[in-house]
Amino acid sequence: MARATWAAELVSMIVDYIWGDEMQTVAVLGSTGAIGTRTLEVIKALGDAVRVPVLVAGHNMVLLADQIKLFEPELVGVADEEASRELLGLLGSKNKPAIVVGDEGLNVCAEYPTDVLVNAVMGARGIMPALIAVRRGARLALANKECLVAAGSFIMAEAEAAHAEIVPVDSEHCALFQALLGGTPSEVERFILTASGGPFRLLDPEKLQQVTVEDALQHPNWSMGKKITVDSATMMNKGLEVIEAHHLFAAPYDKIEVLVHPQSIVHSMIEYVDGSVMAQLATHDMRLPIQYALTYPERVSLPWPRLDFKTYNQLTFEEPNTDKFPALKLAVQAGCRGGYAPCVLNAANEVAVDAFLSGVISFVEISQTVESTLEALGSGSPTSVDDVIAMDGQARDRARAILMKGG
Repeated sequence: MARATWAAELVSMIVDYIWGDEMQTVAVLGSTGAIGTRTLEVIKALGDAVRVPVLVAGHNMVLLADQIKLFEPELVGVADEEASRELLGLLGSKNKPAIVVGDEGLNVCAEYPTDVLVNAVMGARGIMPALIAVRRGARLALANKECLVAAGSFIMAEAEAAHAEIVPVDSEHCALFQALLGGTPSEVERFILTASGGPFRLLDPEKLQQVTVEDALQHPNWSMGKKITVDSATMMNKGLEVIEAHHLFAAPYDKIEVLVHPQSIVHSMIEYVDGSVMAQLATHDMRLPIQYALTYPERVSLPWPRLDFKTYNQLTFEEPNTDKFPALKLAVQAGCRGGYAPCVLNAANEVAVDAFLSGVISFVEISQTVESTLEALGSGSPTSVDDVIAMDGQARDRARAILMKGG
């Protein structure tokens, strides 16, 4: 028997064991982005045991059309009517799915009855799909950290009420999720999130004023979307992950620590009260946490590259420099402050990063804009998700006003 055929049959046997005769259904929200495309790679590798009835994308209709032809979904969401018309033209007359548009269409897609919803849409737009998914009891494979940053207490409460699983897709939180299997929550001493340090880890602080968009997008280890890559460069991404970990694992902020680990091999660690540390190690491959989120609690052998320890002669760790990267400090402070502060932080950061990517502000002005917006709007507490969404809009308007005034 040919090696490829044998491997395919082995995968089929494993997924049959996990899911039996029932086909698992997965909705992929953000299917044309970095996480979405890798999710579909994993699903394709898993074979006939997984079906994709729902896809959601933004404006990349050429790629979405190819995905539709391959996975034959029944429902598709796109950004707007213009994208819908373009997609219809690309699909021709055969096997057209139902198409919905905008945020309302995104929510319709989240409502569609699937076993798993992969939430890989960008930013605060992920709040309502996450809420809808857990309310209907689906497993939420969460790649959108912003929804927990802005509305984590509400989403976690809804998930608990509906007995819905949330399995993180971020490599760091997936690592913590796995390391927690080594003990009970009461035995955890520290949650240790690792960070690559981004492209400017070794750059002199005074030179940050001159860095370009192209410089910021040169992540040393990971291939990601533009927004998250800039967040990694400012270390805001790690700050958002601290807040996300707080909600996902009911982790007190004083038990969450960030360590810079330039090799990005140790994805995160749990230290237990007896001094034992459980670390999850793997290659720089987002398909691994995606696959785990889809197949949990089982593990499946798929043909991704394996970690070769012989190529790494050292793994190093260091304290983050929060004077050089104030975004990390701002995020942790906002998380500890609670209330509206994390929502304001996230909204202002999205506006500021977009302004940086558009050439409107400098790299260092990203954190300055976030700080100014927090000073203006960071007090008070929401009583509902509607309050969070309303504050998200206010914070974006305030951040834009601050940018218009030049700080």
